[in-house]
Amino acid sequence: MSLPAEFLTAAKALIPAERLIDDPLRTLAYGTDASFYRLIPKLVIKLESEAEVVAILQHAFRLKVAVTFRAAGTSLSGQAITDSVLLLLGRNWQQREVLADGKAIRLQPGVIGSHANQLLAPLARKIGPDPASINACKVGGIVANNASGMCCGTSQNSYQTLAAMRLVLADGTVLDTADSDSVARFRQQQSALLQQLKQLSDTARANQALAAKIRHKYRLKNTTGLSLNALLDFDDPIEMLSHLMVGSEGTLGFISSVTLKTVEEHPHKATALLVFPDVQSCCQAVTVLKQQAVSAVELLDRRSLRAVEQQAGMPAWVAGLSDLACALLIESRAEQADTLRQQLSDIRQALSPFVLEQQVDFSTDPTVYQQLWAIRKGTFPAVGAVRPVGSTVIIEDVTFPLELLAEGVQQLLQLFERYQYHEAIIFGHALEGNLHFVFTQRFDSREEVARYEAFMRDVAELVAVRCGGSLKAEHGTGRNMAPFVALEWGEDAYQLMWQIKHLLDPKGILNPDVVLSLDPEIHLKHLKPLPEADPLIDRCIECGFCEPVCPSNALTLTPRQRIVVQREIKRLSREEPTSPRLALLRDGYQYQGDQSCTTCGFCESACPVGINTGDLTNQLRSQVAKPSKLAIFAANHFAGMTRLARIGLRLQQSGRAVLGAAAMQRLSSTLHRLSGKRLPVWYPAMPGVSRNKANPVADEPLTPVVYFAACGSRVMGPAAGERDQRSLSEVTAAVLAKAGYRLVYPTGIDSLCCGMAFQSKGQLKLAQQKAAEVAAALKAASKNGELAIYCDTSPCSLTLKQQLPADLPLWDSIDFLHDRVLPKLSLTPQQEPVALHLTCSAARLKQQDKLTALVQACSSQPVQPLGIHCCGFAGDKGLLLPELNASALHGLRQQVQGCCLGVSSSRTCEIGLSQHSGIEYRHLVYLLAERLAATEKI
Repeated sequence: MSLPAEFLTAAKALIPAERLIDDPLRTLAYGTDASFYRLIPKLVIKLESEAEVVAILQHAFRLKVAVTFRAAGTSLSGQAITDSVLLLLGRNWQQREVLADGKAIRLQPGVIGSHANQLLAPLARKIGPDPASINACKVGGIVANNASGMCCGTSQNSYQTLAAMRLVLADGTVLDTADSDSVARFRQQQSALLQQLKQLSDTARANQALAAKIRHKYRLKNTTGLSLNALLDFDDPIEMLSHLMVGSEGTLGFISSVTLKTVEEHPHKATALLVFPDVQSCCQAVTVLKQQAVSAVELLDRRSLRAVEQQAGMPAWVAGLSDLACALLIESRAEQADTLRQQLSDIRQALSPFVLEQQVDFSTDPTVYQQLWAIRKGTFPAVGAVRPVGSTVIIEDVTFPLELLAEGVQQLLQLFERYQYHEAIIFGHALEGNLHFVFTQRFDSREEVARYEAFMRDVAELVAVRCGGSLKAEHGTGRNMAPFVALEWGEDAYQLMWQIKHLLDPKGILNPDVVLSLDPEIHLKHLKPLPEADPLIDRCIECGFCEPVCPSNALTLTPRQRIVVQREIKRLSREEPTSPRLALLRDGYQYQGDQSCTTCGFCESACPVGINTGDLTNQLRSQVAKPSKLAIFAANHFAGMTRLARIGLRLQQSGRAVLGAAAMQRLSSTLHRLSGKRLPVWYPAMPGVSRNKANPVADEPLTPVVYFAACGSRVMGPAAGERDQRSLSEVTAAVLAKAGYRLVYPTGIDSLCCGMAFQSKGQLKLAQQKAAEVAAALKAASKNGELAIYCDTSPCSLTLKQQLPADLPLWDSIDFLHDRVLPKLSLTPQQEPVALHLTCSAARLKQQDKLTALVQACSSQPVQPLGIHCCGFAGDKGLLLPELNASALHGLRQQVQGCCLGVSSSRTCEIGLSQHSGIEYRHLVYLLAERLAATEKI
């Protein structure tokens, strides 16, 4: 059924065309979330303001058009998909305000959870919910699903920490519970609704059995159904309404902003891994730990440990554990170190009666802490990474009363065997009786769907009926558990939920079939296919963790969406090769998926199964990019090409001098547009020509270091107006000399290239050729690896580290400056703030801490903007696809106001950073040089 023409006309009048999406490629891409369900929306609307939400809802309400809200799409139960209208949060929902010295924080729904915590970190506070997806999920989804996590339990989730909410009902009515005028107006205009809500509360309280059940359910972790506890916990219908919105999964209204009470983030913590000989004793220990000062207790069954026993950093004894072993990962935190020591003593004493098979005792060492938590965090990806191609990985989420936890675990293990889920594992937040179990499932045959249906019915009977637990502890009901809400809650509670739904959404337009559904088989419909596509991406579980770090995430597609589209293209190529839909997808993918992909690989750092979608893009490009004569000529005459590049830079300098910066920019933009984006744009931040002077201290008795200057830094020097007009090689030589080093250049440096420029164009053989030339030159210059090799550009360092033999010790500039230069310098930090940008390559090289330390040595106020990851410049893409660079750096300028300088480790990245920030970005070695000069004057 198509959407009403009147609704489409209204949407077009309200929303700019570029934010109304109905083409086959993007509706498929945007219609995908992290669940194992798929519906393709007829229309996707990117909403950028509350006023737009209100207007769209008013039309949808009037015309009975179903709508579904979407924040990040990381939910797992099918609550963020629709075949009607998908209302997607745009990028303007980012307002955040720390209140009451960090005791509370006001957030719009588009703020990523971890960004909220980064704002609160200097105040030693954090938001209560701590879901595993916190680096990707957004506040709107966190609250709408009442997400919790490893540490927050039931006392620090969204429901318990909610202080205020601004919400929009199905008919467009707005209520702000923090605004007394809004509340008074709502009481007057919606008095009938509030009265009916109060009557529902009175009904629940009068039914003693129902009231007792509600209180029991919310002593546990529970997100099955609507938040009926709001009817008992509050007397004011306004508070009931705002708390009913928590966990409603977009079925009762839209959450426009929330104010959350924050919780302490204790600085001192210790972690231990204790392995018990069986499930029974392990769960008995959990009951004991419930009385101790522990912040997290994670259970891992033997299958979980077996799934990760081969991972790096894993204790060797894990592989030899008995078949019945069961482990607890325990964390304790405190404000003071002495308090922590006492807590650990108490915990050890409480657990002393238990026999342990193995253990890693409590440690405050950050390395041990990371290793132990890597075990827990690696369990889910471990199953996802090895699942058969074509199957999906399912993570279920249940709660048992703590006294029945051991029985619950053992019964689940028996169900795994009965239904032949031999790969299934169990882990979870044991302190709350909250278990996750992960298994792989195919949905491509009736037999497989029937197996899944029978298994889930037995799980529901075990958890909800026999044990009185929750079928959804923290992942939300969605479509997945909607048919089982009545089974878990009973008829009285179930009908009460429907009464609330009819009261707040009388026309049933808000996320139909989610949480509450009249279809008893809704959990078996619209199952997502995961067809074989390419070994590079077949492991993808479509979780969406990659999306926040992708530079094209607000412009075109994200890594997840690229994979979704490629899977469909491959499926259609096999099954419907002449399909018009296939032709449309292939055509649309050229810009949406290929041209706008920087191949930066940042997605790999966020992906739980380690997929680099950039590798897929490079492979696809190589399939169509035949070795051209120009590319071959460039590879074989690289020194000549760099001379041509210098000539081009001189010409642009001359053009600027004659025309002026403004006219030059307008002219280049016009030529860029008329050429179909074949000619580059010009920026005022464009560099001049690098002088590349020889090392002035070559004859001094200093330790030699081989200096591999990347082609970008060899060609591009400072931009006009930058305060230090020396080339990067000059400044590097000067700073390293202060630390006792002199630079040695490889022979034929002007002909050398790491190969990345060729790789990004799909010329993979030429990229390998250039990398091999560099390896030979560096081997000779370093005397077969005797001398350290210094590379001044992080993207080139990463490329070479992936290509060079292990016996050639290549150092990226950040590593070398931090490890070998900084300890030998005496620097006085300046008071002025300095912005730092961690390039995608530096992030993949895990240099965050080192770059921060270098900037902190030079400035007492380092600034790292939130939400800025890969800059999107990507060599020449910043010049040929300027909208990608602009989109990736959206919001940068506002966050670096007041900074005197920005630093990075890639010359091309610094062009875009300077252009879109309004401040000068330079290689970090310039900052070190400035502080050296200032310190010597002091």
